[in-house]
Amino acid sequence: MPPHLAGPPSPRRATPPYGTPTGAPAPTGHVPGTPGASPASATPAYGTPLAGAAVQQHGAPLSTPPYGTPTTPTPYAPGATPPHGTLTTPTPYAPGATPPYGTPTPPYGTPTRPGPGVTAPGRGVAGARSEQVAGAAAPGAARQPAPAAVPRPQPSAAHDVLCVNAPGMAASGPDGQLRGQSLHGFFRHGVRTLARMELRLGGVEPLPLQGTLTSAAAARFLGSVRVPGDLDPDPALTVERLRHADGAETVTVRNTGARPARLPLEIALGTDLGQLTDIAAGRRSADLPGQVQSSGLRWAGQGRAATVSARPSPHAVLAGAGVLRWDLDIQPGARWSVDLQVELEAPSTGRPPTGRGPGVPLPWSEPEVRADDRRATRLVGRALDTLSGLLLADADRPTDLYTASGAPWRFGLTAADALWAARMTLPLGTRLAAGTLRATARRQHLAPQPSTGAARPAESGAADGASSSPSAVGSSPAVAAAPGGAPAAQPAAVQGAGSVSAPATDSGAAAQAMDGVIPGPLRHGGPELPASCTATEATLLFVTVLAEAWRWGMPRAEVAELLPAAERALGALRAAVAEGPDGPVGFVTDLGRPAEERAARPGPARCEVQAQAHRAALQGADLLEAFDRPGAAEWRAWAAELRERFREQFWIDDLSGGRPAAALLAPDRPVPALASTLVHLFDVGLGVEGELHEGLLDREQTRLLAQRLVTPELDCGWGLRTLSAKSPRFNPLGHRSGVVRVQETALAVSGLVDAGFEREAEILLEGLLEASAHFEYRLPEMYAGEQKVADCPPVPHPAACRPAAMSAAAAVHLVLSLAGVRPDVPSGRVATHPASTAPLGALELTGLRVAGEPFSVRVSRIGVAVVEEAPSFLQLAAG
Repeated sequence: MPPHLAGPPSPRRATPPYGTPTGAPAPTGHVPGTPGASPASATPAYGTPLAGAAVQQHGAPLSTPPYGTPTTPTPYAPGATPPHGTLTTPTPYAPGATPPYGTPTPPYGTPTRPGPGVTAPGRGVAGARSEQVAGAAAPGAARQPAPAAVPRPQPSAAHDVLCVNAPGMAASGPDGQLRGQSLHGFFRHGVRTLARMELRLGGVEPLPLQGTLTSAAAARFLGSVRVPGDLDPDPALTVERLRHADGAETVTVRNTGARPARLPLEIALGTDLGQLTDIAAGRRSADLPGQVQSSGLRWAGQGRAATVSARPSPHAVLAGAGVLRWDLDIQPGARWSVDLQVELEAPSTGRPPTGRGPGVPLPWSEPEVRADDRRATRLVGRALDTLSGLLLADADRPTDLYTASGAPWRFGLTAADALWAARMTLPLGTRLAAGTLRATARRQHLAPQPSTGAARPAESGAADGASSSPSAVGSSPAVAAAPGGAPAAQPAAVQGAGSVSAPATDSGAAAQAMDGVIPGPLRHGGPELPASCTATEATLLFVTVLAEAWRWGMPRAEVAELLPAAERALGALRAAVAEGPDGPVGFVTDLGRPAEERAARPGPARCEVQAQAHRAALQGADLLEAFDRPGAAEWRAWAAELRERFREQFWIDDLSGGRPAAALLAPDRPVPALASTLVHLFDVGLGVEGELHEGLLDREQTRLLAQRLVTPELDCGWGLRTLSAKSPRFNPLGHRSGVVRVQETALAVSGLVDAGFEREAEILLEGLLEASAHFEYRLPEMYAGEQKVADCPPVPHPAACRPAAMSAAAAVHLVLSLAGVRPDVPSGRVATHPASTAPLGALELTGLRVAGEPFSVRVSRIGVAVVEEAPSFLQLAAG
C-alpha cells in the first residue's frame, strides 16, 4: 500500500515532543528519519537542527566557487586544470603555449596596491617564487602533509522554484517546503531571513502535487493530505501555499470531504541569518535560537535580526522548537487560511539598494506581440516579467532603475550586465537606459586633481576644453562628477544587493591610470584564456548604450548630462591600447590595469573586446560630433586603423576558408580557439539615419564566419556553444568551454539578419525558441551545450542564474530585432529592415516606443514591413 494511503503516520513523519531545544539530542527511543535510511536523506524533525554531518560538510572548503565570484589566487600544479573561477598568478606567455588560467589583480577595474603576499607589478612568477622560497621550511625539517580538503557540495538552484522581486527572493523545492538546505529560504538584501518553513498537517507533510511560478515574484504550491482513518482513496484536504518574494506567504487548507477535519497545523521555523555569499559558497551556520514575539518568532545574531508574524495568531508558540501551532476544525466545504510575513529588521547603518518603489512606473512600455509562431509572444511576455523582478535603484535615486545581474548568484549590480539589458530593451523606451547610465556613471572612476588629490568636480566637464580624442588621451580627458551634480562613486568591486557605492578615495598614478573605467568583477575566461575583465566590457558598452539611446530618442539634455562620462570612457579606451614590444601592439587589451602593469605582463587582445572598442570609437565619434566636442575625426581614423590591423592579424586561414582568432597574444601569435565570443563581430552598432556602422570583418570574412557558426561544432541545436565541440578542452557544462549562453546566441541571430545571412539566423533562432519552451519561456543565463537529441530537453546548468537580466533582455531583443526597426530621432528618420524570410511568420508589434511616443510595425509573411503608428515628426524610410 502506498505510504500516503496508510492509516496512522509512519515513523518517518512522526513529530518529536515539542520543546526539544535546537541542538539537543532526541528523546530516548525516538529515531529521526526513516529506519535504515542514511542521515543525509532523513527529514529533520521539528526542533532538530541541520547539524551533525550535514553542518560539518557545509563547513568544509568549497572546491568550486560560485560563478563570477573572484577568489583568492591559488597555485595549482603545472599542467593541471584549476577549478572554475579560480584566479591564479599569470606566467608570461611562451610562444605557442596556452596562456595561463587567471589574472593578477582581482577585481579588474579597481586600482590596487601590492601588499603582503601579493606579487608586485612587473615581478611575474619569479617574484612570487622568491617569496615562496623565503617562507619555506628549513632544510631537514619534517614536512607535515597538508590536511585533505573536504569539498562542500555546491548549492544549485537548477530545479528550485525561485521567486524574485529585488532586493528580495525566496527559493524552495517544488514541494514548497523550506528545509534550510542549499539555497532554501527567504532572502532580503543578501541576508537569509528565514531558512526553514516546514508545514505539517495532522503530523504529516502534504503530498506535493504542484509547485510553479505564477509570476517572477510569486509562486503557488499545492499539496494534499488524507484525513486519518478515511478509507476513501481521494484526499479530502488540500493545502495551498501562495508565496511572494517580498516575504509574504498565505497558507490555505480546504476540506472537500464529507466530515469535519479536526487536526493540528504546525509550521516549524528557523534561520541562520546567513549572508547569501556564504550560503552560495556552501557555508551553512547552525540555526539561531528563537524568541517569542507578538504573534510569531524573532531571531537575532551576527548583527542582524528577523521576525515572522502570523495572522491569525497561533494557538501555541514553541520557541525552543521554533514551531507555530493552530488547532483546526474545518467543516466540510469550508477553508481556513493564515498569512505569514517574514521581515528583516532594518540595519542601523548603510543604505542598500532598493527595489522599484510604490508609484515608480516600469522603465519600459508593455508591448503587444502577435506572431504566427506563438512561442514569440510567450517568450517576450515572460522575459519582461522576469526583468521586472530584477529592478533595483540606489536608495538616494529611487527613479534611476537598473537591473540586478541575476538570481541567486549575482543578485546586485554588475555594470556590464545592466548595460546589456538596457541596450536590448531600447525599442521599449529609453528610461531603463537612462537610469542604468546614471547609476553606472556614479560608479565610474575619477582620477584626483593633480594639485589637491581630490576628485574633480562636475564643473570641469565639457567646458574645460579637454579632449577625449585618441591623440589627447594621457593629458587629461574631459571629466565631470556624476549626473545630477552628485559626486561620482565607485565601489571596489561589483555591488551586491546589500551594498552601496562609496566615494572614490584612491589617488596617485594608479588612480590616474584608472580614470574613466567603470568597475566590474572578473569572470571565467575558459580553458584557452585568462579570466575576462567586465570593467572593460562595461566601460566600452557605456558609450554604445548612450549613443544608441540618443538615436532612439533619449532627450538631448539627458544625453548632454552623461556625455562627460562617455568622454572619460573613451579616454580609458585609448589608454588601454597595447604599445609594448611583447604584447598585441595596437590592439585593446584591458582597461582594468595600469599601463606599467600591462607593459610588464601583456595580456591577450580578445576578439570581442576589439569589436566592442571599434563600435565604441565610431559611436563615440557620432556623439562628439553632434554635441560639438573635439575628437570625432581622430576616433574615426583610429577605428579605421584598428579595422585594417584586425583583418590582417586576427584572421586565421584554414581548409574551410578561415576564421577570426579568439584572441591575439602578440604579433603572429593568435589563439586559434573557435568560440561563441566571435558573434560580437556581427554587433556593429546603430549609426546615422538607421544605417549600421562598418564592422571589423570584410564581406567575405563575414560570410565565412556566418557559415561556421551554424556548423555542429558550435551549434548544438539549442544555440551556440561557447567553445567548439572539436576542442580537446570542450566541456558541455563549462562556463566558457561549451555551455550555451543565451545572450550570445541572440546577438548572433540579430547580427546575422543585419548582415543578410538569414538562413543561418533562422537555424539559431529555432534552436533558442525550442529551448525556451522547455524552460517555460524563462530562459536561464546558460545551459549545457549537449548535442540536441529528439524528445530530450536541454540540460540545465547547476550554477546558472535563473532569472538573469541578460538572458531575459536577450529574449526580448531576439523577437523585436526581427522587425528591423532602426530609428535616428536626431535626424528625424526611422527605417525598417525586417528579416525577409519572416522566420516567425506574420509578426505584429504594438506598444514600442520611439522618442517616447508609441510606435507599431507589422511584418508580413513575405518579410515586408508596414509602419502602422509612429511619431508625426519622423520621416519613414524603407529598408
